[in-house]
Amino acid sequence: MHDPSGSASFTGLVDLASELVGGTTLAATDDFFAAKENLIKPGPAAFDADRYTDLGKWMDGWESRRKRVPGHDHCVIRLGLAGIIHGVDIDTSHFLGNHPPYASLQGAGFSGDRSALPEEDEWEELLPRSPLAPGSHNLFPVLNTGRWTHVRLHIFPDGGVARLRVYGTVVPDWSRAASGDVLDLASVVNGGAVVAASDMFFGSKENLIMPHVARDMRDGWETRRRRGPGYDWAIVKLGRPGRVRSIEVDTKHFKGNYPDQCSIDACHAPNAGIDGLSWTQHAWQPLMPKTKLAADTNHRFASELADLGPVSHLMLNIYPDGGVSRMRVLGVPE
Repeated sequence: MHDPSGSASFTGLVDLASELVGGTTLAATDDFFAAKENLIKPGPAAFDADRYTDLGKWMDGWESRRKRVPGHDHCVIRLGLAGIIHGVDIDTSHFLGNHPPYASLQGAGFSGDRSALPEEDEWEELLPRSPLAPGSHNLFPVLNTGRWTHVRLHIFPDGGVARLRVYGTVVPDWSRAASGDVLDLASVVNGGAVVAASDMFFGSKENLIMPHVARDMRDGWETRRRRGPGYDWAIVKLGRPGRVRSIEVDTKHFKGNYPDQCSIDACHAPNAGIDGLSWTQHAWQPLMPKTKLAADTNHRFASELADLGPVSHLMLNIYPDGGVSRMRVLGVPE
C-alpha cells in the first residue's frame, strides 16, 4: 500500500537499516544522479527546487540514470542491526516524474565477512515485485520471519527512491558475549525495546535506547508539559534479563525542559511479550529512589541502586515531565 501523507507507520519497530545504527550501502548497479548512501540517512528527504549539479538535478535519495538497455537497478544494504523484518517503507518523496514504477526486496541472513556481498543463492524474497506511487511513503508488510543481515532493493527499471526504511525487531547474536560481560542491556543493539510510555508528544520513546549520542532535542524522549497531578514514565524491556550494575540517565540537550527528578522501578517478567502485557499485574520493586537531575548532563547511578537480582523490565519515572535523551542499563545478562 502507499501512503502519500506518511501517516501510517510501523509503530514501535526499529529501522534496522538506518545509518544511525550502523547500516551501510555496500553496492548499487548505478547511482549516477544521487548517491546510494542517501537511502539510509535519518530524517525525511529534503528538496531544493533550484539546486543542480553538473550531472543534473540534485535529489536527496538514490537515483539511477535512465536505462537504455535491458535489465533493472538494485542496491545492497548491510543492516546495522540483524533481526526480523516486519515491514518496509520504500519512500519516493520528491520523486515525481522519475520514480520507479515497481520495486521488490530480497533478504540474506549472512554469517560471513560483513564487508562482503552475499552469494546469489543466499538471497530470499521478502517482497515480490510491487507497484510504487510517486512522491509517497510506500508501505509494505513482510511475512518472511527469518533473521536477516542484508537486504537488496530492486527497482524496475530505474529511477529514484528517497529513503528505504526496514522496520523490524532486533535479534542479537548472544553467542558473541562472554560470560560475565557487562553490557548495555537496554540498548536496541542488544534487543532492548521501549514497550510503553505515558506520553511522547515531542520526542519518541524509542530514542531512549538508541546507540548513538543524541544529536538534538528531537533525538530524545520528551513529554508535553504536565498541567495536572502525576508524572511521566517509560517502560524498557531489556534485551536479556540480567543483574543491573549501573544506570545512565542522560538529559543532553534538555536545558529548560529536563525532568526535575527521576526514579526507577524494576520487575522480573522474562516471558512477558512486547505487546499486550498488563504492567500493573507485575510485582514492580523500587530499584532507585527519587533522585535529583540536572540540565544537559549524563547522570550515572550505581550506589543508589538496590540489589534486586535479575530483572527483565525497568520503568523510568520522571517528575513531573520533560525530556531525557538516553537511558543506558549496564549489567550482566543471565
